[in-house]
Amino acid sequence: MSNDKFEVIIVGAGLSGVAAALTLARNGVEVLVIERGDFPGAKNLFGGILYSGVLADLVPRFWEKAPIERHIVNRRWVALDVDSQVAIDLKSAHFDKPPYNNTFTALRSRFDRWFAEQAEEEGALIICETTVESLLTEGDRVVGVRTGRDDGDVFADCVILAEGANALLSEGSGLRPTMTPVNRVNAVKEVLALPPEIIEDRFHLEGSQGAAVEYFGGAVKGMVGSAFIYTNRDSISVGVGCLIEDYLRTKTAPYELLDEFKAHPSVAPLLRGAETVEYATKMIPEDSHDDFSDLYSDGIMLVGDCAGLVNPSIHHEGTNLAMASGVFAAEAFLEAREKQDFSRTGLESYRNRLDASWVMQDLKHYRGTVDFLRTNREFVDSYPRIAVELMRDYFTADDTPKTEVRSRLIRKVRDEVGFFRLARQLWQARKNLI
Repeated sequence: MSNDKFEVIIVGAGLSGVAAALTLARNGVEVLVIERGDFPGAKNLFGGILYSGVLADLVPRFWEKAPIERHIVNRRWVALDVDSQVAIDLKSAHFDKPPYNNTFTALRSRFDRWFAEQAEEEGALIICETTVESLLTEGDRVVGVRTGRDDGDVFADCVILAEGANALLSEGSGLRPTMTPVNRVNAVKEVLALPPEIIEDRFHLEGSQGAAVEYFGGAVKGMVGSAFIYTNRDSISVGVGCLIEDYLRTKTAPYELLDEFKAHPSVAPLLRGAETVEYATKMIPEDSHDDFSDLYSDGIMLVGDCAGLVNPSIHHEGTNLAMASGVFAAEAFLEAREKQDFSRTGLESYRNRLDASWVMQDLKHYRGTVDFLRTNREFVDSYPRIAVELMRDYFTADDTPKTEVRSRLIRKVRDEVGFFRLARQLWQARKNLI
């Protein structure tokens, strides 16, 4: 690849990188995507929900041809203690028709390969099994990349980094904060094979319907994070993800936490008879909106996870933010191309597009979520446990008068929580969690 020149080089063939490549190629741009995996999706994974609003714009009615697993009609949020659960359950027929609430389960090794093929059909060149070792610069401007291949320097008018959460190139460029145990989640996931009819019976589904279940409190031993179960076509994805800081603080190994979660009395029956066919781990950025840099400079833009574009709230959105940022970066390049100005000034419309969109509006709204949970750990520890205990005690059938039961519950809240402290925290939570 010595002395090769493209208009745009994209590092990483994940959702953000391919969304950028697809948009650029459709507009006649010479674009090269460099992927270190054996194929697009080989090293990419996520919990399981593909938020597809942006994807539907890129590939209309994609669900008719893409290798998705199920469309989600049932969302459930569950608090666990040692042997019980309390759940909020949402199931709607509104989600059972196109565009299916823009929520699907998918397996990235399958989906990303298909998505990359859409970009290739439009003219993008994707090269796999190639590692980008560093950025090439002239003065302060990025002019290309150095790969691990012989004579592997490749040049471009602009480089788009879509390298994921382990963002060494992005950090080296000075465009994002250094990775720390406080701003990264480590998630582990198993894919467990089950026949479709068993999945549909256990999760009360029909046909291609899917369910997404998230667990808190005792599911992750009161750490900042959650556990999850997502239904695929003939498997279920089961995992846990918590701040690395909390794993270190509690001296808990992620795989141990996952094993304990799978053994919980409310979880084990859902997994009975399943066979593990895949085990993987992923790092997820938990950056605050207030810590973001501009995410662009002379000849370079950051998109997706390496830009920290993940919603840390209960929504756990990332795939849609990734694809949106890829599209915005592509559009910013097209604008700069008209002026032949790929400087920082020429690319500034990228950040302008982000700021004007729902992407940054949501991230700004939830910018305090992680810090709030780190400093108010009752919301991830004692409050879920107390909620389970209160519900269990209230519905325990014995000869105790109901007035006495209610009095006990009030005393329990007063003694373990404190009404004034709870009211103050709930007032703070409305800005950070809702």
